[in-house]
Amino acid sequence: MFKKFFSKIEDVIALSQSLLTSKQFIFLSSVLVGISSALAVIVLKTFAHWVFRFATYITIHTNFLKIGLLKIMLPVIGIMLTVFVVKRFLGGTIEKGTSQILYAVAKKASIIPKKQMYAQIMTSSLTVGLGGSAGLESPIVVTGAAFGSNYAQRYKLQYKDRTLLIGCGVAAGIAAAFNAPIAGVLFAVEVLLVDVSISAFTPIMIAAATGALVSAIALDETILLNFPSRETFDYHNMPYYIFLGIFTGFVAVFYARNFQRTEHFFGHIRFPLYTKALIGASILALLIFIFPTLFGEGYESIRTLAGSDPGELLENTLFSEFRNNNLALLAFVGCSLMLKAYATGITLGSGGNGGNFAPSLFLGSYVGFFFSKLLNLTGLTNLPVGNFTMVGMAGILSGLFHAPLTAIFLIAEITGGYGLMIPLMIVASISFAISKRFEKHSLDVKNLAKKGHAFTSNKDSNVLSTLDTQSIIQTDFLKLTPDENLEKLVDLISHSNQVIFPVVSKDNYLMGIVHFNDIREIIFNPYRVKYTLIKEIMVQPVAIVHPSNSMEIVMDKFESSKKVFLPVISDDKYYGFISKSEALEAYRTKLKSMTIE
Repeated sequence: MFKKFFSKIEDVIALSQSLLTSKQFIFLSSVLVGISSALAVIVLKTFAHWVFRFATYITIHTNFLKIGLLKIMLPVIGIMLTVFVVKRFLGGTIEKGTSQILYAVAKKASIIPKKQMYAQIMTSSLTVGLGGSAGLESPIVVTGAAFGSNYAQRYKLQYKDRTLLIGCGVAAGIAAAFNAPIAGVLFAVEVLLVDVSISAFTPIMIAAATGALVSAIALDETILLNFPSRETFDYHNMPYYIFLGIFTGFVAVFYARNFQRTEHFFGHIRFPLYTKALIGASILALLIFIFPTLFGEGYESIRTLAGSDPGELLENTLFSEFRNNNLALLAFVGCSLMLKAYATGITLGSGGNGGNFAPSLFLGSYVGFFFSKLLNLTGLTNLPVGNFTMVGMAGILSGLFHAPLTAIFLIAEITGGYGLMIPLMIVASISFAISKRFEKHSLDVKNLAKKGHAFTSNKDSNVLSTLDTQSIIQTDFLKLTPDENLEKLVDLISHSNQVIFPVVSKDNYLMGIVHFNDIREIIFNPYRVKYTLIKEIMVQPVAIVHPSNSMEIVMDKFESSKKVFLPVISDDKYYGFISKSEALEAYRTKLKSMTIE
């Protein structure tokens, strides 16, 4: 029945493709991709919300050292089930994080495997829905991107349109997850599609608006992270917001480094999959036993902190008797924010699936609360704790993802207005600047950067990263040997268009190079041509290239050496030459194909 229904829908879409112009079809496609992404959000968010409600109910009605035993067992079950699903149904591996979208755009012609349309939903719902300390937004974004890519492949759209629809899926996913269409558009452009023209914004905006609308209709407000700002911005508090920006910047660096250390530690443990998952999940369960706020996405605790009675955070915990003790609450919040990096690292490193978007908001709210509450307890000031809690989220989000615009407008939208725009701009920009100073790449891009695949806001770097050095190397150059005289060189020049010649040994080791322009005067002297050996006029190369070098490195070598040809060495032997003109032509061709209009 469902197969027949979807077949009819595909027929209608195919018919519309034949009747509409290419631009009109992209607009229609952006709506359909937006709806698909929003449906994925609805499934994930609803499941996670009801599991949290169920676990909370169990916690209240089943006391085990003041905390429900089932609640600390759920993350163990979730991670173990995730490992089982990945091994049994997904080929044993699953890519995590939004970096895979960047890699697909840069290296795989914007083609994302079909399994990502359902794999992320299946695994993240089990991990995060059952209490793993991670977020659903990254899986949502990957799912939306997969919808866009596979939709484009199904209707045979070109690279530019595939990339654009990936952006549509990403924007719709974020918009639906937070009912924040502007933030969805900015995230797609600022983090993923770093080089788009103004005209490309239209389908992305349509997709984001569609995703937010479907989410608003289908999801209850309590499921989404949104709350009104209760206090207006007071410019007298500006110095404190500046210090909050500095604080969140350093905390973002702390989180990024310790999360990755923890994830890599568990990723490299040489235990069987289920054993590793059980060990990691058990440690996570212990952390959740002591700090229940680490359970799941943590959005409920953000609402509590931003509310009028943050002491509720200690209810149904080991510290409930200190519910009205501000110092105890502050210590609990401080410990929770310090442990979040490790909890998320353990969740993902031991086999679970999720992302860092929700943890960044969790951490930001806790940092903002801790900062403002601590200052208030000194008696020196009376800061609006709710406002600082919300602005702190923008600081951490900006610092971790290097996306200040997304951070500013996301928090502005989920707080129901733009009254905090000035402090949001200050905190997000300062945090971004500090994080960028210590971490060159954002959290999700860092692993790509280590492999030489970083896709950044630098347009030239983006294009060069997509070029394959091997494809530009020319290996058909005529060669010389050191003991030959110039008669051989003159003969080669007369029968070819070469201007540069490699001088190699019998074993093909590069001994030097000869450039026609350097010996122009000599070759017109018959006596010198006959009695001058190649080794007497050859010169050593100023720089050499290896086939494994990225094109960014190659272009840096062209720039520093001031040469138009560079020799290529592979396994210590001569391999060929790279021409600067060929490299620039490849750059221009790639740039044209990548520009999204």
